[in-house]
Amino acid sequence: MQYAWLIWSLLLLVIWIVVYAVIDKSGKKEMLTVSLWTSLLGLTEPIFVPEYWSPPSLFDLANRTGFDIESLMFAFGVGGLAVVIYEAVLKVKHATITPSERSHKRHRYHLPALLSSPIIFVALLVFTDLNPIYSTILALLGGGFATWYCRPDLKKKMIFSALMFIALYWVYFITLIIAYPGYVERVWNLSEISGVLVLGVPLEELLFAGALGFLWSSVYEHIKWQKIAR
Repeated sequence: MQYAWLIWSLLLLVIWIVVYAVIDKSGKKEMLTVSLWTSLLGLTEPIFVPEYWSPPSLFDLANRTGFDIESLMFAFGVGGLAVVIYEAVLKVKHATITPSERSHKRHRYHLPALLSSPIIFVALLVFTDLNPIYSTILALLGGGFATWYCRPDLKKKMIFSALMFIALYWVYFITLIIAYPGYVERVWNLSEISGVLVLGVPLEELLFAGALGFLWSSVYEHIKWQKIAR
């Protein structure tokens, strides 16, 4: 089980490469850009170790320092996949929002909506005793609903991406359980979270997947002033 986290992260990168290979040029740019930025979130791993889990990692970095190489790989993979899953399945295109469209009153909240997720996360982390995974889920959902209010044109993509990412993430997680029986019970701090397993998968992992797909699927369009072309 020592290298399960490494192998699991590498498998995610393989899936990322396959998806990247089949999407169009604009999708590739979107996927790579978001993945590179999302990979930086892997640096937050010390917040989750050992409160949420304690994965055996390469060189035992997670348990010795809180940081690990696998988290950077994992964040890179999930970020890119979550942002393009809608385009990959439905083959939609993007168009740039015109200056006149930007003047719409809903775009007054463009910056607050983009900043809402990290602000919520930090506030919950500092002022509550919630397990960091719940702070993450609530921050992603809060940022997602703020985006929905500011960019209602993206709601279909956000809902679809959340549901699809839950399904894909669950299947992906099952491969870990099949390959390494007992890994969840050994690595996840189940006594500090709900302890509910959905066919072996911690409930919190599925909630995280849904919340990530919900917000992250809109990030590129929101930052780059893009919209889904009809």
